[in-house]
Amino acid sequence: MTTKAASLFPEETAAGPRGRGILPCQLIRKLIEEGRIHSSAPIGDEQVQPASIDLRLGPVAYRVRASFLPGEGLVEAKIHELQIAEVNLERPAVFDRGAVYVVPLVEQLDLPDDVSAKANPKSTTGRLDIFVRLITDGGPEFERVAWGYRGKLYAEIVSRTFPVSLAAGMKLNQLRFIRGKERPSDTALRKLHRSEVLVYQGEGEEETAAKAIIDQGLRIRLDLQGGSPGEVVAYKAKNNSPVIYLDRVGCHDPEEYWEPIASRSGKGIILDPGDFYLLASKEKIRVPPATAAEMVPFDPSMGEFRIHYAGFFDPGFGYGTSDIRGTKAVLEVRAHEVPILLEHEQIVGRLIYSDLIEPPEKIYGPAIGSSYQQQGLALSKQFRKFRDS
Repeated sequence: MTTKAASLFPEETAAGPRGRGILPCQLIRKLIEEGRIHSSAPIGDEQVQPASIDLRLGPVAYRVRASFLPGEGLVEAKIHELQIAEVNLERPAVFDRGAVYVVPLVEQLDLPDDVSAKANPKSTTGRLDIFVRLITDGGPEFERVAWGYRGKLYAEIVSRTFPVSLAAGMKLNQLRFIRGKERPSDTALRKLHRSEVLVYQGEGEEETAAKAIIDQGLRIRLDLQGGSPGEVVAYKAKNNSPVIYLDRVGCHDPEEYWEPIASRSGKGIILDPGDFYLLASKEKIRVPPATAAEMVPFDPSMGEFRIHYAGFFDPGFGYGTSDIRGTKAVLEVRAHEVPILLEHEQIVGRLIYSDLIEPPEKIYGPAIGSSYQQQGLALSKQFRKFRDS
């Protein structure tokens, strides 16, 4: 590798360290051009999102006895030790509910020494309760890629609720690249809210800027009332449902997979342990183009449940070209060991904002094929609408 890492980034300026932060799409393309992200198959421009890259499944999956981290060793060695079966993904294959699979990804990395990365499931993956975590050789934790990492990438895949049909080339998770250390700041976040308005509430003519609850990030509350009595405010996944085919958009009957839960005045929702729910935030969130955001997936201080497996929010989410007044976050929620009552406007998570090195050349929205701009509570794109909606 002859190109120096510094050539990837804009120079430091008197205005501040513009060379630090999350890499936008144009710098991700430079990583590809310089071979820092590479693969045996060409990397398509559609894989490069405003502040991340979609990763593709390779042609083979390994069913293993247990989830694992490789320690200081290689992932392939652990696969060999724990393998139950090898699955050919060159044609669609069903991943059984609750089984653990490891899939080598098509993309590999040769990162600059001062660049690290972080992975998350894509939005559709999270809404289907497909638990996907990135693993690297010698990696001490899931979802993290060390500074200057050189090597292969792997996805651990566990479909927690539904059996799913997957094939080589499908994109279940995404990778963000960070130069230097992330330094989120509540002071900076309050300043951003004053200048851009990060939170709206209401609908139509009643849509107004809302108070931002900022404490170690933007706090997110639940909406369990909706806009009218009896409105659906949650979906509970059914057990023992048919296979979901990820490549079939708008084809699956939601009544076979989901139970709608309507609002009840003054009443909350009791989550049953182990079951999976989709809920919506009270806040309509905006992510200005010079920033990206991530939902904190679990905070023990908020209760014995986990929210938001797919935590990345792209630049421009709920913002557009400053012409969109926020978009609700759809929250993937699962209770742990005991039933738990969730109530309207209960705080369930935090959204952490981070600066990009520079504004991205494209932002989240329909122009780049984004599926969930200006959404309400919505199922993944594989489902038709309920008959009564």
